[in-house]
Amino acid sequence: MRQKKVEELDKLVSSIATAGDKLPTVERRQFLSQGLSMLGGAAAMVAGGTALAATTSKYAPPNVPPWTKTLGQGVIADPYGVPSPFESNVVRRNVPWLTADRIASISFTPLADLKGIITPSGLVFERYHAGRPEIDPDEHHLMIHGMVDRPIILTMDDLMKFPSTSMIRFLECPANGGMEWRGAQMTKLQFTHGMLSCCEWTGVLLSTILAEVGVNKGASWILAEGADGALMSRSIPMEKALDDALIVYAQNGEALRREQGYPIRLINPGWEGNTCIKWLRRLEIGDSPYYQREETSKYTDLMPDGTAREFTFVQESNSVVTTPSPENPLKGKGKYWLEGLAWSGRGKIKAVDVSLDGGINWRPARLTGMIEPRALTRFGMEWDWDGSPALIQSRSIDETGYVQPTYTQLRAVRGSSSIYHKNAIHTWRLHADGSVTNVQIS
Repeated sequence: MRQKKVEELDKLVSSIATAGDKLPTVERRQFLSQGLSMLGGAAAMVAGGTALAATTSKYAPPNVPPWTKTLGQGVIADPYGVPSPFESNVVRRNVPWLTADRIASISFTPLADLKGIITPSGLVFERYHAGRPEIDPDEHHLMIHGMVDRPIILTMDDLMKFPSTSMIRFLECPANGGMEWRGAQMTKLQFTHGMLSCCEWTGVLLSTILAEVGVNKGASWILAEGADGALMSRSIPMEKALDDALIVYAQNGEALRREQGYPIRLINPGWEGNTCIKWLRRLEIGDSPYYQREETSKYTDLMPDGTAREFTFVQESNSVVTTPSPENPLKGKGKYWLEGLAWSGRGKIKAVDVSLDGGINWRPARLTGMIEPRALTRFGMEWDWDGSPALIQSRSIDETGYVQPTYTQLRAVRGSSSIYHKNAIHTWRLHADGSVTNVQIS
């Protein structure tokens, strides 16, 4: 029976189009409009009574849109591909009041507009401490010295001679969400969680370079220093250097973007983005931390007792719902695919739960796509929204068993004077009109 209805529908579409072609332009449009009404009814029968979504577009089938009637641009029109002009709103944005000057500021990734887990290179968030340097790769060098047998200075050509590897890993500023410690402040997902991206990084394992120079006995720390005007630097434990730290020269299949450290940077997967030194120029091997500015007066965690906790490298398990969100409101009652992102600096995401009532009840979401360690993981679930207000949350659990905390749990340990490592469960308030606002639930 269903096959017969499908065949009847195909004949109806064909007859509408054929008859319409024989009429003058104005009459043809009226005829096709009436035909579409008939088609909608027929489709409803085929679908078992569920009507197709209505459209007011004059270009909807079986009409032929103007772009189908002309030739497009040639293959050399855009030597370097760019997004469609209809996607011009998908850009990084900054918060003017966040820092005193754009030279030492940040731009945020538009998470609500992204699909999958890979962040396009041009949308990866930026963080500068002294602006973005312009570096000629032919003049750039990497020096490795200190407690090593064979100090060396590598050119970019030298670096390319080492075995390369690629890995998909997230990159997150430890201040991601830091404005939310004392209450809900930001109005968009882009600003609550947008100091976060995920790319395929390609380069040479730091352990490979260390094997080349020969690390002395007793060496336990590495000072990584950048070539920007701030000489940005951080101390890296030898354990991480010998594990999965990567000297990167490419992201997402092409050379690093200038704002991401061109021509080379350090990536410490799962750790504070601040440790992933950009424009890398020097690695000094030693037997103790170097206590640089960015790990003493900055990038420490002020605890409730007044002490400051140092070297809190790992970005703990976190998650956020991206649809619905302030940028992705709902357009009326009906079925939706509620989705979001989860990540953990300790390894793979094991599970994500979603609550629609502010954490009273939880239901498991589906993990979709690839699940890589220390990478963004997509989750989602089907939801038939009845138009009622909701308090939407997500809660991630990583493979170590760590469960994303509530604000009450996080503040019990960290207080409320921190800036960094805010990974509390986030809440979106969905209103009856489909709009979404940022709220906090303890």
